[in-house]
Amino acid sequence: MNIVMLGVVRSVTLILILTILLLARSATDAADPATHSVLFKPWINGVSAAEPQMQVQRYDDDTYVIRQSIRTNFEGPFLYVLFGSERVLLIDTGAGGLKVRPTIDRVIAEWAARHHRPSLPLVVSHSHSHGDHHQGDAEFQDRPDTTVVGLYPKDVADFFKIVDWPNQIVPYDLGGRVLDIIPTPGHQSAHIMMFDRKTRLLFSGDSLGPYRLYVPMNEAKTYRDSIDRVAAFAKDLHVSWILGAHIEMTTKPGELIADEAPSHPSEHVLEIPYSNLPELQTALHAMGDNLVQQAHRDFAIFPKPAREQQPFAPPTPPQ
Repeated sequence: MNIVMLGVVRSVTLILILTILLLARSATDAADPATHSVLFKPWINGVSAAEPQMQVQRYDDDTYVIRQSIRTNFEGPFLYVLFGSERVLLIDTGAGGLKVRPTIDRVIAEWAARHHRPSLPLVVSHSHSHGDHHQGDAEFQDRPDTTVVGLYPKDVADFFKIVDWPNQIVPYDLGGRVLDIIPTPGHQSAHIMMFDRKTRLLFSGDSLGPYRLYVPMNEAKTYRDSIDRVAAFAKDLHVSWILGAHIEMTTKPGELIADEAPSHPSEHVLEIPYSNLPELQTALHAMGDNLVQQAHRDFAIFPKPAREQQPFAPPTPPQ
């Protein structure tokens, strides 16, 4: 082989090696949430006395994420506003300690003005029925052109037309924007997750996110079945991000913020990658029905003592 040909071969070999290394690095970066571009600006976290009661950020033109200040309630829950062409959906109404409706009305008015549309009908739904997710419901009861979904599993099933609760996954169309409603009891009896086909976001409520995954010991199987249901459904959907209802972890992998802390310095980001779903599924199956507290990088399994669960249907009012 002459010198020129040898030089060409070496150059091609070097290019191939560099290409392989770059592809490997890209694959690693894609799998590592520590290297992803943060989706949102820093969230209000209780550190500043001047922070507003609610913070609104847009994920895209039709998707709003809202955080309630930890200074109004230590839960600091997240609310979501999703616009379709025919209606707008509000997921959760906060933990109390403030007025929620003015912020929601402003978001809807701004969206309508930007799109040169009249205001859309509003549906108020919930990730689940724990008190820190529906304290603002009363503000919407008398709002014109508004439906507030009830808090019992039957209320949720009836509204979304789920015939076989909790086994059936159903579509719900906001108008050119379809959400898949996934019953996920376990953390709480009326819990649902929602997969947005437009953004490929999975709205996970309190069942998966950077916080304590509270599960009553008598609901271990129910919760595990729910995570199995979501994992089987979402396996090939290329979920972009999982967005939950709280942040209770720090930027240090597996580290929890103190329970009921009045501020969250060095707070974990809201979004977590899809890989956490099969990771949680594997951990739950390894534990079986005997759940133990276990910290992972982006979530913490947190069993609670057994407790009576919410009935499927609301009590019948006395005649």
